Amino acid sequence: MRIGILGGTFNPPHLGHLVCAQEAYIRLRLAQVMLVPARIPPHKPVDEEPGASHRLEMCRLAIRGDEQRLEVSDIEVRRAGPSYTVDTLDELHCTKPDTELFLIVGADIAAGLPEWHEAERVVSLATVAVAERPGTSREAVTRALRQIPGGETGRFFDMPEIGISSTMLRERARAGESTRYLMPDAVREYINHHHLYRGTPAT
Repeated sequence: MRIGILGGTFNPPHLGHLVCAQEAYIRLRLAQVMLVPARIPPHKPVDEEPGASHRLEMCRLAIRGDEQRLEVSDIEVRRAGPSYTVDTLDELHCTKPDTELFLIVGADIAAGLPEWHEAERVVSLATVAVAERPGTSREAVTRALRQIPGGETGRFFDMPEIGISSTMLRERARAGESTRYLMPDAVREYINHHHLYRGTPAT
């Protein structure tokens, strides 16, 4: 069985995340794509952190109705310490030993993979699946992957350009502007109900 792993802060999850998951599912012929919200991203703090439990619940709401293709895992949220991808892949290999894992990343993230914690082990545990995006060339990603032993097995897949970011959505929420059509309605309603990203601490 082939499973895709799409990690991130998902702060909040939006249509760009879902399109990326869907295109990886289709183009790579995956059995399922797993969204994995990070508890503590090792490379940068979570901006306007509403709490990992909120981000996890928003991911669950985002995929509601599409659970056959998409899944949400709390594997990093329930693990203490920094959310290193290598630890997640290790744990998944233990719990799903007969599964072929594909680590789904954007081209900009893939270009930085040589700097990741235990990058060589990451590419030994999962095939790197790169969503091509404007601003980072395939050549730059290929050069980066070749710096990692085993990284030359990386795969590329196309996805429509979606000009939506979590930063933009937080800014719109903070300004009281509409985020309709930019994220799933269930996520938008959850943010409104819990008053997230309004400049006041979440509980």
